[in-house]
Amino acid sequence: MTRAGRGGGVHGRRRRPAGFSLLEVLLVMALIAAASAFAALTVTGGFESMRLRSSAKEIAANLRYARAQAISTGKPQRFAIDPRAHVWQGANGRKGEVPKKLGIVFTGAREVQPRDGVGAIMFFADGASTGGRVQLNSKGAAWNVDVAWLTGEVRLHRARADRQ
Repeated sequence: MTRAGRGGGVHGRRRRPAGFSLLEVLLVMALIAAASAFAALTVTGGFESMRLRSSAKEIAANLRYARAQAISTGKPQRFAIDPRAHVWQGANGRKGEVPKKLGIVFTGAREVQPRDGVGAIMFFADGASTGGRVQLNSKGAAWNVDVAWLTGEVRLHRARADRQ
């Protein structure tokens, strides 16, 4: 009878431990993460699509904020957007910019426009509004932010780009 040496193998040969090394596992995880990120960007349309949706969400949130302020304070609140300058102004002095690469189309009541070329939506103490639509678009893709005049409800949804 021969005994195995300290290496655990027959005739003194060392066996390689079963499994993967930490380096191999990390390398595979990094490759999977990179492939997943690339696939996500390809499916969603990339950074431009993310910028478009993010900007539309920001405008929708600030329209909702203006409505909430009108209801809570009992005073009308205005949300104004300047498509040429790519800036907006909401309740309580909130301000923001829309990336220059995005197109802006505003549709709303002319009576509440602060000045020519600037669109505005007014919210009233009962939650109603003058209504309107802010559309952000880029390369044929678009997001509409619609405000219902009767209820003041703000809705965000995908759309086809309107002509400017």
